[in-house]
Amino acid sequence: MRVRKLTFAALAVAAGLSLTACNGDDGTAQDAAPSTAPSTSASSGGGAGSAGAGQDSAGNTSGSQGSEDSAEAGAGKCRTDELDITATDSTIDGDSEGSVAVTFTNGGGRDCTLSGYAGVDLKTNAGDLSAQRSGQTADPIVLKDGESVSFTVSYPVNDSGGSGVRVTALVVTPPNETKSVSVEWPGAATLPVTEGGGSPVRVGPMGSAGQGGQS
Repeated sequence: MRVRKLTFAALAVAAGLSLTACNGDDGTAQDAAPSTAPSTSASSGGGAGSAGAGQDSAGNTSGSQGSEDSAEAGAGKCRTDELDITATDSTIDGDSEGSVAVTFTNGGGRDCTLSGYAGVDLKTNAGDLSAQRSGQTADPIVLKDGESVSFTVSYPVNDSGGSGVRVTALVVTPPNETKSVSVEWPGAATLPVTEGGGSPVRVGPMGSAGQGGQS
């Protein structure tokens, strides 16, 4: 009987030691050796959560657009004194409106940028008349030295049979400039009289002349 009790006791001790050894291995590995594997979100690889090479945070690929932006950034704005400003009649027979093409020629000895709309005012015997923007997108243009760009000024044709409003001059202010240039008005001599005392004259963005920019 005593031999039996000792046998049971030995088996119980052996089982307890075996269980303690297993639990000790698992707990020791977790506490003493924390994970050093890199986090997926912090990885520098081209995963789904990071922008790839040559892309911005929006996923746009850099390339020609970046070069264009650099060219525009390197060319300062076109100054009034650097531009030769001329105006010619560009009305085509059969058009419902008259049009004048205003041309900027860069003579400043450097490339420069035109960004936005030019200011246009007509001098008339009834007072100054400011042209309204056509609403088209006015993308920045790098005007190289010696090159030219034109835009359109459109106006209603005076077919009322009356004397109308007589135009005496065209005043042009380059984009983002305050100095203006007055040139001879090459369009129709008069504009129709409107109830508000003015006429709807519109100006298009750079490059709109001859492209139906005012239609």
